[in-house]
Amino acid sequence: MNTAQFTPAGTLTAEDLGRIHLIGVGGVGMSGLARLLLTRGLPVSGSELREWPSLAGLRALGGTIHMSHEASNLDGVDTVVYSSAIPQDHLEMVEARQRGLRVLHRSEALAAAMTGRRTVAVAGTHGKTTTTSMVTMVLQQAGTDPSFVIGGEISEVGSGAHHGTGEHFVVEADESDRSFLIYRPYVSIITNIEADHLNTYGDLANLEAAFAEFARLTDPDGFIITCADDAGGRRLAETLRAEGRRVWTYGEAADADLRLSGMASSARGVRYLAEIEGRSLGEIRLPIPGRHMGLNSASAVLAAYLLGLPVEAAEAALGAFPGVRRRFERKGVADGVLVYDEYAYHPTSMTLALQTLREVAGDGRLIVVFQPYRLYRTRDLQAEIAAALGIADELVLLEVFGPGELRQPGEGSAALIEAVPLDAAHKVFVDSWDDAPVEVAKRARSGDVVVTMGAPPISLMGDQILDALLARTGGAAAGTTALGTAVGPDGAASAAG
Repeated sequence: MNTAQFTPAGTLTAEDLGRIHLIGVGGVGMSGLARLLLTRGLPVSGSELREWPSLAGLRALGGTIHMSHEASNLDGVDTVVYSSAIPQDHLEMVEARQRGLRVLHRSEALAAAMTGRRTVAVAGTHGKTTTTSMVTMVLQQAGTDPSFVIGGEISEVGSGAHHGTGEHFVVEADESDRSFLIYRPYVSIITNIEADHLNTYGDLANLEAAFAEFARLTDPDGFIITCADDAGGRRLAETLRAEGRRVWTYGEAADADLRLSGMASSARGVRYLAEIEGRSLGEIRLPIPGRHMGLNSASAVLAAYLLGLPVEAAEAALGAFPGVRRRFERKGVADGVLVYDEYAYHPTSMTLALQTLREVAGDGRLIVVFQPYRLYRTRDLQAEIAAALGIADELVLLEVFGPGELRQPGEGSAALIEAVPLDAAHKVFVDSWDDAPVEVAKRARSGDVVVTMGAPPISLMGDQILDALLARTGGAAAGTTALGTAVGPDGAASAAG
């Protein structure tokens, strides 16, 4: 993706776009943008081929949803928006160009919505969605009513996007296709930098150069936040400070600007003491476990401090933060077995998530159901992914999810499972989706923790696993998800008050 050909933030406003049509409006990123535009009062339509869960909400907000891709969908439209997943020869893309309509990448339309706001852009290899949600909740707790778009999953702040009345706009900035280079942030948060998306960047050096370019787009009156505990973040901070840019760091490192000490994580959550510029900010507590969650929260604390917001707002928001979907999301419990869902597919985030789930499991065993995401990542990071999966007691491995990719001989999950350092009796490759819940039900016993992990489709399996566990006894499942919904006997979620 060549971002040089795209319109940067500040050139257009959302109102300049007129009547807006989004191709593939049901996807998480596109539906979030559509929700933002609709809550801003703009006319929005979209096209889809399947009934995504988000579409009902968009219709309720006044959006027009076409359940087909047709040239006539563009009648009366001024601007057509597409994502990187939409090919340039898509029927509606071709029609839009023939009609002379404005055609924008999703990031360009999002950038237009940011015009006139102080943007807080959260980037990084891991933790973007969680950190963006945390920053948003802190700003909300402080009474600033920010606009936000949290790409990836629906957040605990109420939805994945909202048009607020305040001056701040919080956005998750995606580096995978270089689209984060379109934004012009007032605050840039970079959680960490590790080798990923090398199909786009080629090597780590080019990836780090792109993050540096992103940081340099930050308003000179604003500031850049990086993690002092992360090697990539530390290198970036040193480079930018040498250029005279305003950089603040957080972490447990002795030279971090916001220094964390006494960090402790348990099944009940994570807590630490925070200090900056010789001033104690007191103890920060989160109700979710994981040292990585503590680090993510520290970036939100630092952002609030630098924006002049009350530290008490950060403490209160983070103390009530229950997580976001597909990030340590509890799906339910059946026959004494806890079932979670986790988005991690990069080995570093997998390791952190599985170590945290080990804390939750206690004396029980950890059973991982993993679906790798993208062939190139599974191939290039096979040893690292295998080592992370070795944390499990039992592994059920599905085939790699890589839409549009061609698998070469020796690639994929058949090769990966051989590299996982578990005895053959404790790992299995299943080539059928329906076989995975059956395998879990055969292996799991009361007190165990099961986690579905990896590519987006695996999030749908948690309920099937609960059903399979229930089938062993004919009992009823019970539990709460990370979003405060109860999981009933049929695996369906209902409001929990």
